[in-house]
Amino acid sequence: MINKQFKSLSSYAILGLAALTLAGCANKAVVSYGDAQAVETTDINFGSTDLQKVASQMTDSLLSSPVVGTMTANTRPVVFVERIKNKTSEHIDTESITDSISTQLLRSGKFRFVDMTRVEAVREQITFQNEDALVNPSTAVAFGKQIGAQYMLYGNLSSIVKSNADKADVYYKFTMRLMDMQGGLVEWADETEIRKTREKSTFGW
Repeated sequence: MINKQFKSLSSYAILGLAALTLAGCANKAVVSYGDAQAVETTDINFGSTDLQKVASQMTDSLLSSPVVGTMTANTRPVVFVERIKNKTSEHIDTESITDSISTQLLRSGKFRFVDMTRVEAVREQITFQNEDALVNPSTAVAFGKQIGAQYMLYGNLSSIVKSNADKADVYYKFTMRLMDMQGGLVEWADETEIRKTREKSTFGW
């Protein structure tokens, strides 16, 4: 009798373990690679596709500008890229937009850049090289040798959001300008727009 009960309990234990194992397998996350350039439509917020679109369009517009063509015909101007200002109500990593644009422009071979986000780190390193006894003075980078930017590239990202019970609409406008640091003249400017909508389906959002 006891042996029979033990066998019965063992059967229940095995079934329970099998059920837990199957449940664990069912809940296991599956990770896979996707196309980084694929259109992303998870929601109507600013996403990866929007970032790629504005960066590509602004870069193409700048490089195809006749004024910029003349400017870069015989030299590679030094540009300071200011971080894009986010004027939307969303939390958007505008530094990623700035990085994409500056990287594409640098790849073109027409511009050089100064990275203002690393000024403090550069200053500390030059100070160390010139004041620390561990550094050979003949190899130390001298103060006052940094190249100043000739132009500044800057821009804004703004949005208008409208929604009701059945529909949500967001309009983004991205603008950029290239300014001559010497005279303060804007040599190039352009803008691009994005509109995204979300409509309520029969089964809800």
